Amino acid sequence: MSIKRVLHYGEPSLREKSKEVHKVSKKISDLVRDLFDTMYAQNGVGLAAPQIGVNLRVFVIDASTKEEPLEPMVFINPKIIKKSGAVVSQEGCLSFPEAYTDVVRYKDVMVKATNEHGKPFVIEAKGGTLLARAIQHENDHLDGILFIDHCMNRFEADEVLKKYNLPAIEPDKLLDEEELKSQL
Repeated sequence: MSIKRVLHYGEPSLREKSKEVHKVSKKISDLVRDLFDTMYAQNGVGLAAPQIGVNLRVFVIDASTKEEPLEPMVFINPKIIKKSGAVVSQEGCLSFPEAYTDVVRYKDVMVKATNEHGKPFVIEAKGGTLLARAIQHENDHLDGILFIDHCMNRFEADEVLKKYNLPAIEPDKLLDEEELKSQL
């Protein structure tokens, strides 16, 4: 369909909770195509609807690698139903151009969602793979949570944001993840 502008950190709608999709309509199909077009144009791995200013519970992922060839995926109204383990990795986001920092994520996740054809599915991503991390990252966007809210070191993350002229960490948005971090 078309390439949309990706909102950048600091724009308020990135912090808004997204609404459920009640029907996989032409509007949703068009949104999915726009998300893929925009994601590929920006060389991304995933993109959530709020990142293009549409606060609906939809995201797309293409986490295919040489080691793990995967088809592009659409997640509508996703819910993480199981999570375990922990992994730390460098993470970035199309809404934070060029900025990367260490974040903690669950190593294994199971998510249920609806695909672009209105069919429910369940997928499990294990071992801290790119897919497992991308599912959590994009799902967070639907709740107004950003990857920097999971940062391992607030002060290092602030330095990275400053380097790329992005707003500083919002301390009240940092997540208390002691239980998750204890699994490292």
